[in-house]
This record gives sequence, structure tokens and C-alpha cells, in this order.
Amino acid sequence: MENFVQIGVFVLLGMLFRRLEAFPKDTGQTLNMFALYVALPALILLKAPQLHFSSQMLTAAVLPWAVLALSIGMVLAGSKAFGWSRSVEGVLLLVVPLGNTSFMGVPMVQAFFGEAGLPYLIVYDQIGTMLTFATYGSLILALYGKGGRLNLPAIARRALLFPPTVALLVGMLVRSWPYPPVLVTILQNTAGTLIPLVMTAIGFQMRWRLQPSVLAPLGFGLGVKLVAAPLMALLACRLLGLHGLGADVPVFEAGMPPMVTAGALAVAAGMEIDLAVSLVGLGIILAFGSLPLLYLLLHLWP
Repeated sequence: MENFVQIGVFVLLGMLFRRLEAFPKDTGQTLNMFALYVALPALILLKAPQLHFSSQMLTAAVLPWAVLALSIGMVLAGSKAFGWSRSVEGVLLLVVPLGNTSFMGVPMVQAFFGEAGLPYLIVYDQIGTMLTFATYGSLILALYGKGGRLNLPAIARRALLFPPTVALLVGMLVRSWPYPPVLVTILQNTAGTLIPLVMTAIGFQMRWRLQPSVLAPLGFGLGVKLVAAPLMALLACRLLGLHGLGADVPVFEAGMPPMVTAGALAVAAGMEIDLAVSLVGLGIILAFGSLPLLYLLLHLWP
């Protein structure tokens, strides 16, 4: 509960800062970039040596790809049934399958599962979300974005040089050698800024106004992302006899709201701007209610 209160405090601070002239309009993006390039890699460098691959870790690596396939199928079926435009379909295909599994995931997993849940989060985020973002995300942008084209070398380069991915690779390579105490202190202090940075940025970027034209695809997309995907993931895990943190954290990650970066890229690619912005903004707001309910369900069905 204490961690959850901390999250709420920084979100409210971000909302307050947006109203103050002292903070530029791009403050939220600046905070996100520092978190992405500095704070998150520091956390991964700390936790990567603790990763011990097992059948439970395999669940965290495979589940995001299964959720991706499920989300794609549901979006394509919904788009065909409702006759949505190609631009709307492109936004849903890009934003709905990709979750905010690091920025939103880290503080939420820490709040509900504690430090013990972070290794599973790292595997889900890096082998799942980040890899699908670099590959599948680039494919959708090429197919649906204005002037987009498929560039396989660029996709491979982006996947390999993404800062959190580099941190994971380095952390795994040096896992046999303990870090010097001074480096541990630096990494701990840097990683400790992740939650304040990310949650303040989320509060700063929250928007409440919705365009009526996007309500139907918006409701469908968030229904898939926040409800259908995690419930199907939970059902699959329990039917397969998967329990404990190794299953619960990946299911919890499957219920994270849409990725902020995916929404930003959809806007930059000239897709349906109002829908992309609304999916990200409203998704984050609703996740503060849906994630506690998902956590409760995980404990009701142990």
C-alpha cells in the first residue's frame, strides 16, 4: 500500500506541474527519455545478474508473444466487424498489443509483488515487449504509416542497441563477477529515480478530453488490452498448472495499459492521432483501477 500511495503522489505532482508555466510542454517526454536511457538500464543492470532461467522464467518469456497473437486476432476481427478505417486499424494493431510493461510495470509490480517480482518483469519486458516493439512495431508502422517502409537492418539495429536491451546483455555477461560496492551504490541511486520520473511524467501527460469519433475503437481497444488479454493469459496459465510469481507477474504485465512510445509513433506516422493519444492517456488512468482488480483476481484464483 505504501508503494501504491507513492505512485499516486508522483502522478498528482505531474498533473500539478503541467499547470505551472515553469515546466515546458515537453517535460513529460524529457522525463521519459531519462528514465528509458538511464534509470531503467540501471535497474536492469542491478537485477540481470539475479536472473536464473527456469520453467517459470520461460512463462515470462513466452506469454507476451501469446498475448501479442491474441491481441492481433481480436483487433483484426473487431476492425472487420465494425468496418473501421485502415488508419484506425493501424493504431489499434500498434498500440493495443504493446503494453507499458517497463515504465508502468516497474512501479506497479514493485507495489503489488515487491522486489521478488522484478526478475520476471525484466524477462517479460525485454524478451517480450521490447523485442516485439522493435520487430512487430516496425512492421505495423511500415504497413500502416504514411510513407513507412520496412527496413530490416534498421529493425535489427534498433533491437540490439536499445539501451535497456544493452543493459540486459551486459548484466548477463558479467553475472559471474560481483559489482564493486561503489558501482552498486551508483546503480541503486540511479534506479531509485525510475518510479518518481515515470509516474511524474505520466501525470504530466494525462489528458481527460475525448473525441466522440474515437469512442467505439477506443472502448474496444482498451477492453482488449486491460480486460480480455490478461484474463485469457490468466486462464491459460491456470489451465496449464502454472502458479506463483513466475505466472502471476507475467499475467499482471499482460494487463498493463498501452505503451506510451507506441502511441507517440502512431501519431508521428500520421495515423489516427486522437485515437492513439486517447488509448495511451485513458488506458493509464483506467489501469489504476484495473490492475488492483487483476491482482485481486490472481489471489482469488491461486
